Amino acid sequence: MRADETPRPRARQNRERVMAAIRAAAIAEFSKNGLAGSSTQAIAERAGLTKPQLHYYIEGKEQLYEELLMSVVEDWKGLFDASSGDPARVLGDYIRSKIDLAFDKPEISRLFTREVLDGGHNLEKFWPDSRKVTRDKVAVINGWIARGLMRPVDAHTLLMAIWAMTQFYADSAVQVQQLRKPGHPGWMPQRHKLVEELTGFVLRGCGIG
Repeated sequence: MRADETPRPRARQNRERVMAAIRAAAIAEFSKNGLAGSSTQAIAERAGLTKPQLHYYIEGKEQLYEELLMSVVEDWKGLFDASSGDPARVLGDYIRSKIDLAFDKPEISRLFTREVLDGGHNLEKFWPDSRKVTRDKVAVINGWIARGLMRPVDAHTLLMAIWAMTQFYADSAVQVQQLRKPGHPGWMPQRHKLVEELTGFVLRGCGIG
C-alpha cells in the first residue's frame, strides 16, 4: 500500500462527520428561522465551524436548504407501501411510519412545514413529483373502495387527515407537551399507544376497523 492511500478512508469519514454536523445545525436553524431568517454564520457556529470552514463544505445556504427539503420529501414518498393489497395493513403501516418520522426527525418535519407556511416557493420543483405520488396513493385507495374493501371516502381528505394527525406531533410538539404534561419539556406520548389510537380512528372511519 502506498503511503498516500492510508489517509483517504479517514479523510472521507471526517468529511462525513462534518457534513452530518452541518446538516444537523442547518435543520435546527431552518426549522426555527426559515431560509430567509437563517445565516451561514449561525449554521457554522451551531456546527462548531468557522464560516470559511463551512463554505469549504457547502456552496451556500440555499443549496443546503434545498438538499434538506429534498430529504424530507424523499423520506415521506416511500412510506406508503400498498404491495400487500390489505387496506388495514397498508394504512396502519403508513401511520406507524409517519409517527416514527415525527418522533425521530421532528425538526426536519418542522422545516418542511415552515417552508409551506412561508408560501412554499422553494418547493416548486418538488410539487409535480409530489402530485404524482399523491395521485398514485389516491388511485390505490379508490381501488379498494371500488372492490368494496372499505367504505367510500374522499381519498385526498383521508391522506391529508393522516398527514395532519401524524405530523402534528412534530410540528406542534410544544403544544402537545403544554397541554398534556406542563412542566415536562420534551415529554411525548408513548409512541406505540399513539399509533394504536390513530390507526383505530382511521380504520374505523374507513369502515375496516
